[in-house]
Amino acid sequence: MNNQVIDEFISPTPLNVRRLPPLSSLRAFEAAARHASFKRAAEELAVTPTAVSHQIRALEESLGLALFARAVRQVRLTEAGAQLYPVLQQGFDAFEAVLLRLRQPNRRAQVTISATNAFTAKWLIPRVAGFHALHPQIDLQLHASDEAVDLGKRQVDIAVRYGRSPYPGLVAEVLFEDSYAPVANPLLRVASAADLATVRLIHFDWKSASPTHPTWDRWFAHAGWQPDAALGQLRYSDEGHAIQAAVAGQGVALLSLAMVAQELASGQLVQPFGPAIAGHAYHLVTRADHGPAAATSAVLAWLRSQAPPG
Repeated sequence: MNNQVIDEFISPTPLNVRRLPPLSSLRAFEAAARHASFKRAAEELAVTPTAVSHQIRALEESLGLALFARAVRQVRLTEAGAQLYPVLQQGFDAFEAVLLRLRQPNRRAQVTISATNAFTAKWLIPRVAGFHALHPQIDLQLHASDEAVDLGKRQVDIAVRYGRSPYPGLVAEVLFEDSYAPVANPLLRVASAADLATVRLIHFDWKSASPTHPTWDRWFAHAGWQPDAALGQLRYSDEGHAIQAAVAGQGVALLSLAMVAQELASGQLVQPFGPAIAGHAYHLVTRADHGPAAATSAVLAWLRSQAPPG
């Protein structure tokens, strides 16, 4: 074997070498994108806003791309930044979750989620077992209330708010948009809007008045259908009770398709006709004065993974 062959045999060949920007630059970008603020990112990272700006500028120069459009007291993601942010956010969430398990293998973390009664009962509870299978070291505590909780005063880590942003003083992101359509027990044999004259319309009360709420009046206007003034009605003070009434065959209800997804899949309810109208959006809301703990980040990542595709 000649010397050239020997050198090639023993010389290390770099395999699977990652060519990534410095982690500090990626962390600065992810925090600034999450907060939509260099100042708040700096507070989370315990550095100055100037340091965050320099880190992000260095990252942009290494990529040859602008990640933020900068204005006075405001920054927003460019198209390139919007593509990079969710990938980094999910990656850092995963890092935190694994490090939590490594550092505290015998300590159980607890994360409290506050949400409306209907969202807790119909969307969260059916998914809790799946979460615990993925994260057996984290205990979930569910706080169900139709009243918005003060995250600064209650021991609540994550709130799921239903409505329209902004939420001043809080960090909020859209979990998913909602839509409403008429649903009924299939035994009622409701097949078209004309059949509404033969059944009761199930209503439920909203906690506040707004013309944007998905109500029967909005649905009829959107559908271009003039309701009969003599239509029978059944009204509940709670959305969950309206869902139960629809399943029981007490009438046709205009309900969130996300909240009755299981009933539709099992055949307990059917959506016999449209149209569906837009509801509001479910938002994940956390405190803005500090970043979420590792366990909270793991729950946020899981909630995002459960959201219907967009």
